[in-house]
Amino acid sequence: MKATVISTGRWHVTVAMLIAFLLGGLAGSILTAKTGRAPLGVADTTPLLVAASSPVQTAQVSFASGFSAVAAKDVPSVVNIASTKVVRSPEGGQMSPFFADPFFRQFFGDQFTPQQQMPREEREHSLGSGVIVSADGYILTNNHVVDGASDIKVTLGDKREFKGHVIGTDPKTDIAVLKIEAKGLPALIFADSTKVRVGDFALAIGNPFGLSQTVTLGIISATGRGNLGIEDYEDFIQTDASINPGNSGGALVNVNGELIGINTAILSGDGGGNQGIGFAIPINMARQVMEQILKQGKVVRGYLGAMIQPVTPQIAKAFGLTKAQGALLGDVEPEGPAGKSGLQKGDIVLEVDGQPIIDTREFRLKVAMMKPGTTVKLKVFHNGIERTVDVALGAMPSKPSDKQGIEGSPSAALQGLSVDDLTPQIARQLGLPAKTFGVVVSSVQPGSAAQEADLRRGDVIQEVNRQPVHNVKEFSSAIGQLGKQDVLLLINRGGNTLYVVVEPH
Repeated sequence: MKATVISTGRWHVTVAMLIAFLLGGLAGSILTAKTGRAPLGVADTTPLLVAASSPVQTAQVSFASGFSAVAAKDVPSVVNIASTKVVRSPEGGQMSPFFADPFFRQFFGDQFTPQQQMPREEREHSLGSGVIVSADGYILTNNHVVDGASDIKVTLGDKREFKGHVIGTDPKTDIAVLKIEAKGLPALIFADSTKVRVGDFALAIGNPFGLSQTVTLGIISATGRGNLGIEDYEDFIQTDASINPGNSGGALVNVNGELIGINTAILSGDGGGNQGIGFAIPINMARQVMEQILKQGKVVRGYLGAMIQPVTPQIAKAFGLTKAQGALLGDVEPEGPAGKSGLQKGDIVLEVDGQPIIDTREFRLKVAMMKPGTTVKLKVFHNGIERTVDVALGAMPSKPSDKQGIEGSPSAALQGLSVDDLTPQIARQLGLPAKTFGVVVSSVQPGSAAQEADLRRGDVIQEVNRQPVHNVKEFSSAIGQLGKQDVLLLINRGGNTLYVVVEPH
């Protein structure tokens, strides 16, 4: 009986081992990634190719070896970037030794102005990282790593040093493209960052605090992060892989060793440093920016010619939407692409080319990433009616107006708000055309709901619940019938219009 027990135990162990082996093999097969290469165009006659080497197979990742195979392959593709910037201190930053001499000052006193003081030059040094994306020396990094640099030194993993040349930058996404004169470099394979999922493993490779070729492990914490105020166009991948100063411009890779993002920023606490919240620019966005820089020397974005603001629950209720989504057009340039296509203020964009729009960040990003001349199909909601409008996007001006990104106040209330008639003289003082209509806000009571909604002295109220108001009498008549219900105001602020919902306390 004892022998039977032992034999049965061994049989169970054997079966368990076979099942584990089969499941492990199946998992390895499922996780094995396909090889690929990503061509980039320097010019039509000189194609720039991303490395043709195969990505690491995920079957090689195990608890025994960890991610050593991924690290061994990818670490040589991440470089150290040391930049030097010459900074001139403001005039008056340092007194000329002649004027500072006590003997001289004994006779002339301290009447000398800062103009008589000598400005001082200082050299600032910074460290960052970069990612080799072609065998012939093209490197992706952050704009802030090389911004204003007079000298750039690129150090490879094998300790070779090269002078870096800036090919182009895009401050709006914080991307820069560098070139070094070298051949046969190990370049990273690009992944499709739209396939990144929350919970995926991710490795950050860079030079934190100047410690070269450092690898940290984490997971993808979130995707599509925006409204952080870091860049103009944000669609960050968030990770808890340790990212610290010096990691900027480095690589965020998946378990296949493929590049999914360019590490850019961290959210740090009072003590600074890594707090487990790091952000990377998705490689699809970085690649699109890089290709434009390589092909045409700059980035040109799609332009709608309309101010947009978020659709809050209050805005949605006021406009008759069942849920808060989309992007509200608060102002439309008559001669811009939106105006010429028939879009108007008060339209709420619900879809772009059949894809639902969740918020203004997503809408601005979609439009900006499209090429000028692209015809985009917008589904819009206006006065309870949905319609489809085709818009041929223009090219964003080099100095775009604020109409591309102003976001309106979420709520307001009229108590504590005082208005006056808008005369041509007052309009001119506000920088508005003399024929501008409406009533001008003369005062906002501190602590009132109007102040909480950021209504300001000098704002011009042009509509109350979608009805135009031209003077104080019309305004008083319009609000006198409202009681305690919510109110929708159209505000003209400095020539731009935006909607504000009035919510009584």
